[in-house]
Amino acid sequence: MDILQPVIALAGWTMVMWLWMYATRIPAMNAAKVDPDKLARDPTAKLDNLLPPQVQWKAHNYNHLHEAPTVFYAVAIVLAIMGQGDGLNAQLGWAYLVLRIIHSLVQATVNKVIVRFVVFALSSLVLIALIVHAAIAVF
Repeated sequence: MDILQPVIALAGWTMVMWLWMYATRIPAMNAAKVDPDKLARDPTAKLDNLLPPQVQWKAHNYNHLHEAPTVFYAVAIVLAIMGQGDGLNAQLGWAYLVLRIIHSLVQATVNKVIVRFVVFALSSLVLIALIVHAAIAVF
């Protein structure tokens, strides 16, 4: 069940990004005099058009942490239930976590797309390996 450690760590990292997002977004919204109620009623208004990109990068990453990582959570839990969450699979879980943190830091700071892509692709390959291992265990 060691694979559950990077699962919890990634959930924790997601909350770190949530905090970072709001720590930068709320002051930026105040500085831009954004009225959240008016924003909610205007389907054409977007914070991407109203706030500096560096502020929005954190929000975009927070959203990304609710996409591919959800597959990681599901597969890791399946591996843990099947008794396959130790050894190589746990190491792959930690590798996935580290790659997602690197992806977050790149996106939230310098946002170099090619670097993000390479890190995302590597994390996806790790996730594919975990899926294959889970499929072998289940089928």
